[in-house]
Amino acid sequence: MAMARIRKGDEVLVTAGKDKGRRGVVAQVKPDGRLVVEGVNLVKRHTKPNPRSGASGGIISMEKPIHVSNVRLYNAATGKGERVGFRYLEDGRKVRYFKSTGEVVDIY
Repeated sequence: MAMARIRKGDEVLVTAGKDKGRRGVVAQVKPDGRLVVEGVNLVKRHTKPNPRSGASGGIISMEKPIHVSNVRLYNAATGKGERVGFRYLEDGRKVRYFKSTGEVVDIY
C-alpha cells in the first residue's frame, strides 16, 4: 500500500469550501480520496423516530466527508497549512516532510 500524504490523526487546515480556514483532526480516511474531519463539513440530518431500534427523532448534526484536495496538513511551527512530500532517510526509511521548511513530519 502506498504511503498517504494525509492520515488518520493528522491535524489539517481546510483550504476550500464553506469551512475554509477551519482546523480539525482527521477521524477517517476513505478509499475514494475523501476524509472525515472532526468539526468540519457539518450537515443537519432530519430523522424519524424508530421505536424498534430505540432511536428518537429529531435533527442530528453529523460530519460528512471532504475531498483530500481541499485540505492541507497543518504545520504548528509556522501556523499554516502546508504541502507535504516524501523523502528517504539515510537508514532507508520513507518519511513525510513539509515542502516549505524541509522539516520531517513523522518518523516511523
